Amino acid sequence: MNDGQNRNDRAGDGPGDPSAGDRPPSPDVLGLDHVYRALAHPRRRYLCYTLLGGASWSLSDLATRIAAWENGASEDAVTECQRQRVIVSLYHAHVPKLVDDDIVAFDEASETIRPAGNATQVLSVLEAIEGSVDGRQEAHARDETDDVRR
Repeated sequence: MNDGQNRNDRAGDGPGDPSAGDRPPSPDVLGLDHVYRALAHPRRRYLCYTLLGGASWSLSDLATRIAAWENGASEDAVTECQRQRVIVSLYHAHVPKLVDDDIVAFDEASETIRPAGNATQVLSVLEAIEGSVDGRQEAHARDETDDVRR
């Protein structure tokens, strides 16, 4: 692979995509393919569902909520091991991907996650496709976040 192709792969864009490269896409050029790639992993979708109300979340609280969802348990029943696995995954893979795409902002000092510039576009798509992607799990995620949005 040539160097340009590697940069495109890291950014999650295909060759020839005008938004490819190391810079985050601006809200006015964030294409549907890019949005779908951002939402491709269930943990990123769940993270975005949690942010639908525009609230900020600590990495620890978000990890607890995701671990509960993934294990079909209440947040009180989540073990430290389950929570830590999700924290590591979020911190090293999923949050950086969403930060690079300007979908979420992450404050390193407080370990707080909040919606960023492209969040509105991504969350709109997420709401529109909610019934067709992992329907049972996505409905569970949406129902638990309803209290935050009110």
